[in-house]
Formats: sequence, C-alpha cells, structure tokens
Amino acid sequence: MEGLLFAPPIVFLMFIAIFFLLTKGVSRYSYTNAHRDHGLDPYACGQQNVQGYVNPDYSQFFPFAFFYTIMHVLVLVVATAPYDAPLLPVAYIACGILALAIIFKR
Repeated sequence: MEGLLFAPPIVFLMFIAIFFLLTKGVSRYSYTNAHRDHGLDPYACGQQNVQGYVNPDYSQFFPFAFFYTIMHVLVLVVATAPYDAPLLPVAYIACGILALAIIFKR
C-alpha cells in the first residue's frame, strides 16, 4: 500500500489538490482591481487605448536573430567535435554557410 501512495500519478494528483486548496485559500487576500472605475477595461503593455494598439514589426530583427543562433550553434558544434572525425566540422561549416545564404537571400 505504501508503494501505491508514492506512485507518480497519485503524487501528481496530491500536488494538484494541494495547489488547488492553496490557491483557493490565498485568493481571498489577493488584490482585485474590478471595483475601480476602469478596473475591467482592457490594458496592453502600458497602453490604455487598446483599440489604437501599435504592433511593432520585427521582420528585420529575425534574420539577425537566426544568424546569431546559427553561428553560436555552429561554433559550439565545431569546437566540441571529436579529433577522430575531421570531416564532421567541415560538413557543419558547409551547412552553416548554406543556412546563412538562405537567411539573407532576397
């Protein structure tokens, strides 16, 4: 019986029950903003007027983020490549150059 009590599904259900009880117990002390004048109005990123919300364009940022990711993974893989496989780093470098050519292709 003791082994059944510590089975992962039973322990998971116990933690869910404990979490639920703690959430209900602590929720009465939480701060609510609903009783104020604008308590239930929509709010997004510091802007009160959500209807005129400006969505920034990150399309120019993504190629540089992918470049950064590809280069760092490439350096990590090449730096940790085993000595007995000399063609493996060359293949990774070739794939990295191909990926960079694809990213910055117009």
